Amino acid sequence: MTDLEITLLVISVILFLAFVGYILATFFLPIFKKKKASKQAARIIKDAEVKADHIVKNAQIDGKQTVYEMKQEAEKEIREKKRELQSQEDKLFSREQSIDRRDQALLQKENVLEEKNEQLARRNKEVDKKEITLQEKIDSIISELEKVAQMSLQEARDELFKRVESKVSKEMTAYIKNREDEAKEEADNKARELLAEAMNKYAQEVTTEKTVSVVSLPNDEMKGRIIGREGRNIRSLEQLLGVDLIIDDTPEVITVSCFDPIRREIARRSLEYLIQDGRIQPGRIEEVVEKVKNEIQTLTREAGQEAAFKLGLPRINKELLEYVGRMKFRTSYGQNTYQHSMEVAYLCGMMASELGLDPNIARRCGLLHDIGKSADFELEGSHVEVGVRLAKKYGEPDVVINAIESHHGDVEPKSVYAVLTQAADTLSAARPGARSEILENYVKRIEQLEEICKSYDGVYQSYAMQSGREVRVMVVPEKIDDLQAFKLAQDIRERIENEMTYPGQIKVSVIREYRAVETAK
Repeated sequence: MTDLEITLLVISVILFLAFVGYILATFFLPIFKKKKASKQAARIIKDAEVKADHIVKNAQIDGKQTVYEMKQEAEKEIREKKRELQSQEDKLFSREQSIDRRDQALLQKENVLEEKNEQLARRNKEVDKKEITLQEKIDSIISELEKVAQMSLQEARDELFKRVESKVSKEMTAYIKNREDEAKEEADNKARELLAEAMNKYAQEVTTEKTVSVVSLPNDEMKGRIIGREGRNIRSLEQLLGVDLIIDDTPEVITVSCFDPIRREIARRSLEYLIQDGRIQPGRIEEVVEKVKNEIQTLTREAGQEAAFKLGLPRINKELLEYVGRMKFRTSYGQNTYQHSMEVAYLCGMMASELGLDPNIARRCGLLHDIGKSADFELEGSHVEVGVRLAKKYGEPDVVINAIESHHGDVEPKSVYAVLTQAADTLSAARPGARSEILENYVKRIEQLEEICKSYDGVYQSYAMQSGREVRVMVVPEKIDDLQAFKLAQDIRERIENEMTYPGQIKVSVIREYRAVETAK
């Protein structure tokens, strides 16, 4: 709707309103006001006409102004469009020129490539001819070589591969040997310094504990009193003590035999009390045995507390310390387990201090690593399994439990403390005079060691030396060279570690000796 139409509409509305007012005034106002109303209506109509004229004129002026402005904007847009079109035409023209130049360059390149293709085709034909000629010559040469060498091509290839493989194997073995020698030298130097420092700071005298206890008698008459009438005294002793009393022809000696070292110690002390007292009868035997059991219990408790005090270990369960004290009556290969555990604890603490670790944790691991041996006669399982159960029962930390279960290699060590426990345990068990071994087990171990060495091809003799702590292997020099001798030592070492159980370490020495012998006649 245009401004003119709006103006006309306004005028129509005003006229309509005036007409309505006139009608109302005519019918409702008193007659005496008709004249005045007529004048007002005429004035209103006149004012409306004047306003309508002004509105129409203003609307015409505004319409012309709007048309002019729209015309100016349209002309401006047209000029901008013309400029854009002109710039695009210029760009298209320049692109057409560059495309023309590229077309000419491509045509020239195509011509050059066609010429090169023709040259390559000619050369390929020449190369094919030369390859055919060369292959014929190679085939003739190979046939001549096969005739001369009396070997086929596959056989020659296999022989070449064997030589290359042998050479590479030797080079790899030599490289591995050099790297291992360097690593061993560095590790040995560090370990030697560490162990030497620990060994210099600790010394333990040789133990001579036995698995059988012997009680001395003042005279042979005492044997009869111990046996009692119809053997009632000895039956009472064996029943209460849980041991076997061996009374033989050995003068003035009674042997106490039992696998449990605690019961064996109680029996030994009880017999000594009874012999000293002289009253040997079932009632007195029962009284003495009960008294000695209390003494042993007190002794084990005090021994455990003393061990913790000497090592400076706080907050160890009292019942667990009692198990520590019980190790005082336990031996392993003739070595006292209590002294061995103390020794391992000292060594662990010293090595941990040298490495900057907590020595208290290390000593705790060393003291408790064989705790299972104090109860392995009562509980089922190996001393490692029993020790782990005891440590868990009495709330030992995980690092101590891992040291107990890994000190014989049954479980992978998870901390440096477990590795230190292994090293200290081996050092304590392997030192001279620390342990003794049953002759039968010793002979079996030596035989197994020599059999492992003799099972390898090229070995003609092997000798176990230094009580089985070293084995020397003699090899045939024609079958095994120097590098193979090094590999043989590694293989034997791995088999010994996997198949044998032995205390300490075993040194493997492979000896390759070549002798040139002539006889003058």
